Amino acid sequence: MMSKRCKYALKALTRLGKEFGKTPGTVSTPDIAKEERIPKKFLEQILLELKKSGLVDSRAGANGGYYLLKPPAYISLIEVLRLVDGPVALLPCVSLKFYKPCDDCPDEAACKMREVFTQVRQRDVELLAGLTIESLM
Repeated sequence: MMSKRCKYALKALTRLGKEFGKTPGTVSTPDIAKEERIPKKFLEQILLELKKSGLVDSRAGANGGYYLLKPPAYISLIEVLRLVDGPVALLPCVSLKFYKPCDDCPDEAACKMREVFTQVRQRDVELLAGLTIESLM
């Protein structure tokens, strides 16, 4: 299940996407928090994380706020999910970026559960990679 943090990150990015390319192109944290019903302090933490990752930047001052660094059509949902929540896979042994063997599995190569959940992961990744912030706008 997607975390509330990830859901709020997607909502904030979608809100910023609606302003992409406009002048001055920034949206304040209080405005995003109010419009998207996100607790302001929680949103500030999320926006800082998105800034560190290179998805957004900020401008200080009276007309300051946050803005996207690239068009919303170029920010995939899989990128945001992995950034905020980590693995997309339901089992650690099928994760592409966060692989870890299962402690209770004697033979990973013969594991039917791994085989099935690899297919689930693959379909999820394909779907989420093809969807973008623009898809949510």
